[in-house]
Amino acid sequence: MGVLKKFEQRLEGLVNGTFAKVFKSEVQPVEIAGALQRECDNNATIWNRDRTVVPNDFIVELSTPDFERLSPYSGQLGDELAGMVRDYAKQQRYTFMGPIKVHLEKAEDLDTGLYRVRSRTLASSASQAAAPGAAAPAPPAGRPGGYGYPPAAPAGAPPMPAAPPPGRPGGYGYPPAAAPGPVPGGRTRYWIEINGTRHQISRPTLVMGRSTEADVRIDDPGVSRRHCEIRTGTPSTIQDLGSTNGIVVDGQHTTRATLRDGSRIVVGSTTVIYRQAEG
Repeated sequence: MGVLKKFEQRLEGLVNGTFAKVFKSEVQPVEIAGALQRECDNNATIWNRDRTVVPNDFIVELSTPDFERLSPYSGQLGDELAGMVRDYAKQQRYTFMGPIKVHLEKAEDLDTGLYRVRSRTLASSASQAAAPGAAAPAPPAGRPGGYGYPPAAPAGAPPMPAAPPPGRPGGYGYPPAAAPGPVPGGRTRYWIEINGTRHQISRPTLVMGRSTEADVRIDDPGVSRRHCEIRTGTPSTIQDLGSTNGIVVDGQHTTRATLRDGSRIVVGSTTVIYRQAEG
């Protein structure tokens, strides 16, 4: 069973209790959970073959109406979301530098139903074993701790690769990140962009759909539970998985198509941009 599905089932047990009003909000907890997973993927920093560090401190910015509905339960919801991130990290073999925390904040510039996610890596005061899902050693003193900064390497670790620029976007409402430039001899990177959010394609296939079991969940009534599948390669392709409404690729209604960098895929009423680059 997928991590998001388990998270959803845990919350279902609370629907008749204190979480009843949460599910009346325009923003659903499972949407936030999916965004936190993407934030981890988008900001994962590889230290060596056995260690990939992801953020452990998250802020979820909500519109005023959504924040007012969710804030009375922010402690419980934050704990459940933190547990979901921990489970996802264990599944992906990610490592944290400190305890996982999820905070809710109000953002006056967001309309109802929209949200943003920001994250940073905060080290714990005591060194702990760096197994997947556990805290790693604290960074050197003076390391910037603001949101968007990459984690510092622990003493004795191999040099870290070039880190992404500060303030890497990771939530709804942020503009899409710039495509990476070509790197001679580098491998091809694949990702898709939906509503300004980047979703890295780290495996040979990626399934999009409305189900929480899909690799990328699209909350659109015109999207089937398992709508379509992208297969990366030379060339990359997209295949309809027997969806109700089909797929449109670069203006053509089809069941299977070849993808190029910048291809526009329409599923339901949602537009997906396919991207690839060397590096």
